[in-house]
Parts: sequence; structure tokens; C-alpha cells
Amino acid sequence: MTPSDSSGRLPHAFTTPGTPSFVDFLSGYAPDLLPGRRPVPVGDLQTPHATTIVALTFDGGVVMAGDRRATMGSMIASRRIEKVFPADEFSAVGIAGTAGLAIELVRLFQLELEHYEKIEGSLLSLDGKANRLATMIRGNLGLAMQGLAVVPLFGGYDLDLGVGRIFSYDVTGGRYEEHGHHAVGSGSVFARGSLKKRWRPDLDADAAVRVAVEALVDAADDDSATGGPDRSRRIWPVVATVTQAGYLRVSDDELAAAVDVVENGRRSARRDGGAA
Repeated sequence: MTPSDSSGRLPHAFTTPGTPSFVDFLSGYAPDLLPGRRPVPVGDLQTPHATTIVALTFDGGVVMAGDRRATMGSMIASRRIEKVFPADEFSAVGIAGTAGLAIELVRLFQLELEHYEKIEGSLLSLDGKANRLATMIRGNLGLAMQGLAVVPLFGGYDLDLGVGRIFSYDVTGGRYEEHGHHAVGSGSVFARGSLKKRWRPDLDADAAVRVAVEALVDAADDDSATGGPDRSRRIWPVVATVTQAGYLRVSDDELAAAVDVVENGRRSARRDGGAA
């Protein structure tokens, strides 16, 4: 419930013109509601962690994909966690790190972009969105120093330049633009190796989705914290494209077909005596 005075009116802070940033408003009005401002109990915290996220550009946009496994120590905490979300109509964000805090950060980021659009009457530029996310990650530095790090991957369609772009971050809020492709999380070393071999600048959307799926399959082969496609449970990665038409989640049927292409290609390579 929104606080009000005895007359039933909203507090002065809610009716005074100010910043288009919801996070800045909350920092001044109720800073304790921000994730990075909350006290954390002392001790060894066992929390679910989200793992591998990949992103790559293609001719007309960007693809972002994440596996569905969350781990807690040596245990599988979830087989169906979602790690890729729309930030707004023309951008996507994937999460790695402490799952609960990461999901909360994504929701706050979505609200931040929606608030800006309502106040200013226009979309924030893609660079502006990337910078806002960097500021929010920096606000979580205290928790990161206690082992509760959140490391997202951000990508979207730049309406001004007409291309897909990818941004990575470190726990201090450092923002880095990646060119072509990138991966974060525990399986990122293996996913990046796959992306280096398969990515080309002239990929179309369908081919880019297959490359993203194959990178996650490669990561799952060597990283126990990354979950591969699970046919028996009908669990597929979360994959989305962002183009001039906006954010679009790839259907499970399309992902099943992409997995078939990857697996058939590997079976053919094994029959021919090649490495798979």
C-alpha cells in the first residue's frame, strides 16, 4: 500500500516533479527497498545460482539464450529456472550469479525502463539502458563482496544504428560492449569456444538460434552446473531474438528442431570419424 498522510493524500515525494529514474527516486524516498541496501545475515549462505547465458548478433538483431538449471552447491536447485527476460520491447537481459537477487534486479530494471518511458514519453537509447543497468549493478557491490554477486548479460536492437548490440558487466558495474558474441556464467568458457567456431556476421535469425543452442549444449557437456536440453522432461533453453520488430521468445517446437539439427550433425560427424 502506498504511504499517505492523515488526509489520505500521497506524500510530497510522489507529487513533486523529479528524476525520470525510478531507482533514483527510490534511493531518496525508501532506500531500504533497494536490493543492495538490505542487510545480509552473517554466515555461510546456500543460495541457488543461475549459470550459463550466451548472446550473439546476427543480420538484423541479437539472440540471447540461457540454460534452465540452477545449482546450490553440488545440488540441482531447479531444472526449470528462467534466465532470459525482456528488459523492454527492444532489449533482453540474461542473468548469472545469485538467482534470487538477479531476478529481483531484472524486475527493478524492467520497472526502471518503464518508468523512464512514462515520464519522458520516449524510449531510452540502448546505450542509456546499458548505463542504467551498470549503475544498478554497482549498487549491489556490497552484496557481491559477501558472495552474492549478480552478473547479467544485456543485449538489444539499437533503433538509431539499426543493429543488434551486446553488453557485459563485472560486479563493480563496469560496462563493456562485446562484438559478435559473448557468454557469462559457469559454462561460459566452453560456450565461448563454441561461439568462436560457429558465429559468422552474416547469420540469419534461425541460424543464430541454432548457434546459441549448440553453444549451450557444448557448455553442458563440460560444465555440471549447466543443464542441456532435456527431452524426457520437455525442458528446452530459454531463447529470444530482439529485432526491429521487438522481443520475441523462440517457441519450444522451434528449439526442439534446433536441438535435432545439432545432435544429427554430431552423429554424422561421429560416423565419419570426426570429433563430436
